[in-house]
Amino acid sequence: MKWSWQILAAVATALLISIADGRAGDATSRSGYALGAATCGDAPLAFPRLQIDMKAGFCAGLVASRDDGLRFPRGIVQIPGHQLFVVADMGGWGHDDGRLLILDPSAPAGQRIRETITRLSYPFGLAAGPDGKIYASSDTAILRFDPLVADPKATIETIIRDLPGRRLTLPDGVSIAESAHPLKAFVFDRTGRLFVNVGSHSDNCLSSAPGRCAAGEGASPLAAIWLFTPPAGGIFPALRSGDPSPPHDVYARGLRNSMALALHPRFPEPGTAFLQGENARDLQDLFAPNEEINAIEQGRHYGWPYCYDLGTPSPEFRRLLQSGSFKDFCSSAAYRKPWSLLPPHGAPLGMLYYTADRFDELKGKLLVGLHGYRPTGSRLLAYEVDERGFPKVSPAPVRYHVSCAAEPTRAFQTAAGEVPAAAFDEIISGWHRVNGIRPQGAPVGMTTASDGTIWLVEDKNQTVIRIDRTGEAAPEPLTCDIRSDQLIDRLTAMVMEDAASRARLTTLRKGVIETHCSGCHADFGLKAGQSDADKDRAVLRFMLAQDGWIYPGDPTAGRLRQRLRGLGAERQMPPGGNLIKTEPGYAKLLDVADALVARMIPGARMRVKPGGPPHRKFFAADGRECGDIPFGKVVVVTERSAVNKPGFSRFFRPADTHLNGTCTDDDGYYIQQQFLVPL
Repeated sequence: MKWSWQILAAVATALLISIADGRAGDATSRSGYALGAATCGDAPLAFPRLQIDMKAGFCAGLVASRDDGLRFPRGIVQIPGHQLFVVADMGGWGHDDGRLLILDPSAPAGQRIRETITRLSYPFGLAAGPDGKIYASSDTAILRFDPLVADPKATIETIIRDLPGRRLTLPDGVSIAESAHPLKAFVFDRTGRLFVNVGSHSDNCLSSAPGRCAAGEGASPLAAIWLFTPPAGGIFPALRSGDPSPPHDVYARGLRNSMALALHPRFPEPGTAFLQGENARDLQDLFAPNEEINAIEQGRHYGWPYCYDLGTPSPEFRRLLQSGSFKDFCSSAAYRKPWSLLPPHGAPLGMLYYTADRFDELKGKLLVGLHGYRPTGSRLLAYEVDERGFPKVSPAPVRYHVSCAAEPTRAFQTAAGEVPAAAFDEIISGWHRVNGIRPQGAPVGMTTASDGTIWLVEDKNQTVIRIDRTGEAAPEPLTCDIRSDQLIDRLTAMVMEDAASRARLTTLRKGVIETHCSGCHADFGLKAGQSDADKDRAVLRFMLAQDGWIYPGDPTAGRLRQRLRGLGAERQMPPGGNLIKTEPGYAKLLDVADALVARMIPGARMRVKPGGPPHRKFFAADGRECGDIPFGKVVVVTERSAVNKPGFSRFFRPADTHLNGTCTDDDGYYIQQQFLVPL
């Protein structure tokens, strides 16, 4: 199997002592990334090269990691005229855990970060302002400071205060102790005007009564972009104690969470682009709804919470949209549809126009980072744009990549079918977890450095990464993570020791594998002279070793079912793709295959319960958060009331598409008992 040698070669590389930046003491692994001798960039900015799948001609170097003291980095900007950077580190989701840090890339590994301002509440946005100072956001304010003086904290000046933050009282009187979207992304235009994201308080408008979404209306709405205009001269004055915040205009509304904002370099020249990357509402469907790129125009409404995708009405507001002033709102001129869709659940958290000269192939393009942990996220996109800065839209179908899936690409579509969209190239593509080589990536803020390289922060693994050129050929993409030999041994033993499962396996081997599959693309481990038991064991081990083929307990989730039924990208398999119709008994064999997967693990098959959030978090035994499962997902519960974790159920490993990349326990995961219901 070709990919096995790729994995082995990569692991072997990871075992080498890193001499990437010429300093003694570097570990072979930092922030979960295995590091070898290869570097990205030229001295003195040569950093250990990460094994993430990238466009030919590009490489990624690890500048800083949790070893340098990073905790939860979310934003980055270069200090004008200097080779230093400011990093916004939230610390976590606790109040006042945030810090502003100085990053010195030339310092020794492990010593590149120093604190400059601490005890901030949710710092996120960063920008070099029109006065050359560094501007940063908390959940309720925009401030500026001088990062180069001996005591930067003494230079802090607040220019905007009293923004809607983590604690809210909605217009209908509902109190919110922790707003769902308190972070403040912001951007300056060429005239010094300041555009600030004011995110929605909930996924789809919490309200004490059904009807209109009062929180999204009025003169100070949530789910909006607020505009602050400076006085003559283009610089906001520092607010003194007791001064009110400057007045704002509501530039655009109906935007659930505008974490990615980009202004074309010529904006506000008429007709030039102001783009927003929308973090759309949550739904349990892995492929709905889509995220959005919106072309922001002053005074327009972009749909939240009433509409999503390209005008699909939100079910919670169906009655409102059938009468009154909001009748047919999602199909009216009052609603501004997205310019283009982004991959569903991709979570755009960074966006910029690349205007430097280092990468000719990127000059003038729009870069978008997708933070989402689902298989549509963890990547960096590049869009061709027109002369005004708008992404070029192509007719349907336009396809996007899905990591580790049975069908590796999908066309952009809504409830109405396939739709036009802006096509994109991927600078970073494969960033899924591969054990022993890399964790899954989650890019957030990014910036272009003075030398034209692209710097980004990645919060899940606490890293700062620098993207540069490389003259080396792009390596073969790494496969998705695979089960360990130990886990395959355990699963195989479970099947072979259960008479009913063993009988199903034998039937599948004889009726499908040996008859239709063996010899086409692999031998399935079958060798001359094997006993029936050895044949069964070999076939099962082969299928379990193929990432994504089988998810025990959930036969509908794996690629094996796609292949045997000739579905999706596997429609050419089995040969002819029509055996279900033409071969007597083949449909029954497929039922046997489904039963084998469903009953492979001893335990109770249960479903993740709907109601409340559209997904449920699950954990390792030591309390680490391991990911989230959309409700409706099937798991195998091996311990209904976990002895070592009261109030939780222990269940067998879920589909890897829902793991966040930090958990590799083979003994199962834990979810609250109340979130499971029998099938």
